[in-house]
Amino acid sequence: MDHMSPRLRTFLSEPIGEKNVAWVDGVSRELAINLCTKGFNKAYILLGQFLLMHKNEAEFQKWLICCCGATEYVHDSDQGTALYSASRNPEGPDSRDM
Repeated sequence: MDHMSPRLRTFLSEPIGEKNVAWVDGVSRELAINLCTKGFNKAYILLGQFLLMHKNEAEFQKWLICCCGATEYVHDSDQGTALYSASRNPEGPDSRDM
């Protein structure tokens, strides 16, 4: 993942914990507001939705567009990448060796 944005690198560098959904790479201010309105105010809740969709990035992005008012731009973002990486290691980079 050499193409990671600084925001994605920062997001993945530490555990998800109680991070606000606005910290997820690819989530604009408007999308964060829409997600919070629908009850997806924390990154771990959004990650849960991604996991319920069996980590299918295409389906997750369709859901963001259809149900949460995301724009088509989300297809070009690192949204799925951030959540996929977080789903593989939700406790942060140092927990892999535990």
